[in-house]
Amino acid sequence: MAGSGRPGISRRTALGVGAGAVAAGVLAVPTVAGWRGQSSTGSILRSKIPLPPPFRSPLVMPPEAAPVRRAEGVDEYHVRQYPVPIDVLPGYRTTVWSYNGSFPGPTFRSEVGRRTVITHTNDLPVPTVVHLHGGVTPPEHDGYPTDLILPDATWKGSGHGRDTTVRTRTYEYPLQQRGATLWYHDHRMDFTGPAVWRGLAGFHLVTDAEEERLDLPNGERELPLALMDRAFDAQGQFLYPSLDPDLVDPPGVRSPYESGMLGDVILVNGRAWPRHEVDTALYRLRLLNASNARRYRLRLEVDGEETDLPIIQIGSDHGLLAEPMRHEELTLAPAERFDVLVDFRSLAPGAQVRLVNDLGSGTTADVMRFDITRRVSDDRAIPDQLSSDIDVLQESDAVRRRAMTFRSQSIDGMHGWVVNGEPFDPHRVHATVELGSTEIWELTGDFHHPVHLHLSPFQVLGRGTGGPGPFDGGWKDTIDLRPAETARIIVRFDGYRGRYVFHCHNLEHEDMMMMANFDVV
Repeated sequence: MAGSGRPGISRRTALGVGAGAVAAGVLAVPTVAGWRGQSSTGSILRSKIPLPPPFRSPLVMPPEAAPVRRAEGVDEYHVRQYPVPIDVLPGYRTTVWSYNGSFPGPTFRSEVGRRTVITHTNDLPVPTVVHLHGGVTPPEHDGYPTDLILPDATWKGSGHGRDTTVRTRTYEYPLQQRGATLWYHDHRMDFTGPAVWRGLAGFHLVTDAEEERLDLPNGERELPLALMDRAFDAQGQFLYPSLDPDLVDPPGVRSPYESGMLGDVILVNGRAWPRHEVDTALYRLRLLNASNARRYRLRLEVDGEETDLPIIQIGSDHGLLAEPMRHEELTLAPAERFDVLVDFRSLAPGAQVRLVNDLGSGTTADVMRFDITRRVSDDRAIPDQLSSDIDVLQESDAVRRRAMTFRSQSIDGMHGWVVNGEPFDPHRVHATVELGSTEIWELTGDFHHPVHLHLSPFQVLGRGTGGPGPFDGGWKDTIDLRPAETARIIVRFDGYRGRYVFHCHNLEHEDMMMMANFDVV
């Protein structure tokens, strides 16, 4: 198995970057640093209620969606979006915006090649858009930010409508792609951050024959884990500093939260710092960073032991790696997914393993706890080889190179975020690419920018003057672009013709214009 180091920039370097940006006329951005020098770009919003001790509540798995109809090659589902009170913190009922009444939304499981058709009904007070993150999807079903599902025909708020529907919309996903951990979330222009913060996100797991042949842990030993941070008001409701709490107009957040929203409570699958009972067995964790802006550096710390449990990575955003990679720790930027194996077989019943976040402090340093409760026999082996279906793209295949710069900039006298100096405009195109062509994009950022491309997965060629980082393996759709860094990715634009977006997945940056179009022709 390949190993990983501990890359990063020092706190001194990060502060120097910030000072340089200000000197160059770029707006100052608060940055919260982790103790090892990495950081999350954003500002912490403190909860207004006493927070409970960690590990009091059990982990909850989102329900699995059941199709309303299965036909030859097609699975059909119905989803209703509506507000519902849920026990997120002990002693409080928090009203969340839900998909089918759960937070996170129900988990969809699909097979590669079976078309999944999902009809969404919007019973929320504002428009919504649904994006299948990681889906290789035709443009009319991709969740373009202005393709709104209006709450009713009389909606008069901020619309930006390109292709709107009233109350219902049907999304069709061909899923002609590799098996992978995908997720779905709201993608309404200017208001993605508060909508996801209120609950509009869920897993969509896609399996294929190659994955099934590996005999990976499944059932109760396969755990999709969505990591989110939140803050709460004095009544135990989600606290978010929107300029308009009704999410009608204007969009945006109050200062200093333009740089990104960081809560002081860590949720896993919608519950604060949960605990989960496990056997002395091999487990598969599908890790999703569903936070608006927070980055995580995760370790598995065994209480009372000096040695952490290793994290064995078997997949990334778009499916299996060629072979497992062993990590002592794992860094996740917003929207990244890591498919990992954790081996609890060396531990005895009574042991406790904490999933800790080395980029957090105080209440954000803990994520959840695994309690070893039962000794069982498990002879499942960790595969030496995973996927033989990884087509490694070559630089010589690229027909064009493009430079994309992500930075802070004043927009009409207000704090904003831009791509190549321009705020998002649905009518402006930053790149026109040919279907089937391969390009190299050089991405440069001022602060942390998790850059996400719709439609087409990519491979990371390198960072700075070096090669890919330890967490860049496999096919990706989101890259953790670090401050003052240039990363090179290679993209093959397969799939469909049409207009798509790429953007920063710090959702406050996205809402404040750090998004751009590309056309596939």
